[in-house]
Amino acid sequence: MNNSEHKKTVVIGASSNPSRYSNTAIHQLIGIGVPVVAIGSRNEMVGPVEILTGFPEIDDVHTVTMYVGPRNQPQYYDYILNHLKPQRIIFNPGTENSEFEELAIQNKIKVLNYCTLIMISNGSF
Repeated sequence: MNNSEHKKTVVIGASSNPSRYSNTAIHQLIGIGVPVVAIGSRNEMVGPVEILTGFPEIDDVHTVTMYVGPRNQPQYYDYILNHLKPQRIIFNPGTENSEFEELAIQNKIKVLNYCTLIMISNGSF
């Protein structure tokens, strides 16, 4: 089992629209062997991954990567911090949120203001 198989990643703000960065991230994460769970506003498919809606129960989450803007994030605070309990949260460009970052740090969650796609391409994911 390679290291990427231990990094189950939840993509919040997932979209079936191929022009959206979340869609590209899902495909690239699958491509490097990362287990992906997608959460979005519509129950659709991105390749083999079903986009779930609401706040599904997910175990063993390593990373949450955010693709929703700061004003739509508060509904996810409790869910991410107290249910998913990831080791890290990646705030992609445009999703940076100092309030949520501070809450994550208080919960001993690593916070990155970076781009998931760049992390995948340079091998730092």
